[in-house]
Amino acid sequence: MLPDLLRSGLSVVFCGTAVATASAERGHYYSGRGNRFWQLLHEAGFTPIRLAPEEDASLPSYGIGITDLVKGIAQSHDRGLDFGGANEVAAHLIAAAPQWVAFNGLNAGRAAARQLGASRPKDVVLGEQPWDIGPSRVFVVPNSSSAHATMTYVDKLRWWTLLRQAVR
Repeated sequence: MLPDLLRSGLSVVFCGTAVATASAERGHYYSGRGNRFWQLLHEAGFTPIRLAPEEDASLPSYGIGITDLVKGIAQSHDRGLDFGGANEVAAHLIAAAPQWVAFNGLNAGRAAARQLGASRPKDVVLGEQPWDIGPSRVFVVPNSSSAHATMTYVDKLRWWTLLRQAVR
């Protein structure tokens, strides 16, 4: 699948559930046609320009990393994923020690909370969480995929901008 974009000293690491099929096929994170990750990242103020998925390897130079809870699989939905590797992902995050870990979507945040024993999944809501991963504070943003269209783009951007303000 896709390699983690992690190193020490990052401001924020975005963590999804698993690499999407389209991203795996193209070899770059968030490269599905309906995914607004790159637009949200730019419009929220994380990057000075809108990057393309093919530029994902440049994210650490902006203080941004990417990982997923489930490794070695690509699929276009979250149903049936085995989140048992969340502790291993948490160990990688603790080693990298970003200022923030941002779960891209409630499914990712709730799965992490359940596997790490940090919070009851139903208590995980959008925004800053009352639990940490090692030294990193935790935030949940609305899923950047248009497949998760439970809120408008403007409302999604509002949450991503709140995260950006917290990261400063």
